[in-house]
Parts: sequence; structure tokens; C-alpha cells
Amino acid sequence: MRGYMYILECFDLTYYVGSTKNLEKRLVEHQNGEGANYTKNRLPVKLLYYEEYDRIDVAFQREKQVQGWSRLKKQALINGNYDDLPKLAECKNSSHYKNKGFDFAQPTELN
Repeated sequence: MRGYMYILECFDLTYYVGSTKNLEKRLVEHQNGEGANYTKNRLPVKLLYYEEYDRIDVAFQREKQVQGWSRLKKQALINGNYDDLPKLAECKNSSHYKNKGFDFAQPTELN
């Protein structure tokens, strides 16, 4: 059964990422306050982006992946800036290996 991963922009300019078998029906539900609790309190919502899959479980997996992304990375996806996605996936915290003087993730063995 077909599935969709979608991104909505809420009235407060936050993003909501979801998945569904019927995109049109789900959008109506969101607009009527019958969707997720998150969107119910942030109406109206606007569809910004969606991807179609042959199976709903694949759409659900993609939903969970995109939900974990930063706002900037979601914006790059929405805007079709696919070349920016790897750069936006890099860890930026101070303990990241790049800040420790390594230029690779795993140290090599020294003989």
C-alpha cells in the first residue's frame, strides 16, 4: 500500500513531519484539528513537501529519519537543496572528532 512522508508548516512557523496512506485525507484532518495534537494547536497548516513511496512502512521510516533532522536540514530538503544535506548532517558539538585534531572518525593502528 502506498505511503507518503510529508512536512507541514504550522501557523507558528514550526515544522511537522508525518506519514500517511492518504495524503489528501490527512491534510484535511490536520486542517480540521483532527490530526496530531501538535498541529491541532498550531492551525492553519500548509503542506510544504512530500515524498511518495510504494509502501507505508518505508514512508514511516523516512518520517522518523527526517524528524531527527535540524530545521536547516529540513529546509534544505523542502527547497530541493540536496547537495547541502550531507554538510548539514555533520555534528557541530564541541566534542566532535574534528575538534580533537582528527580528520577521520576512527584512528588507525600505529606499528
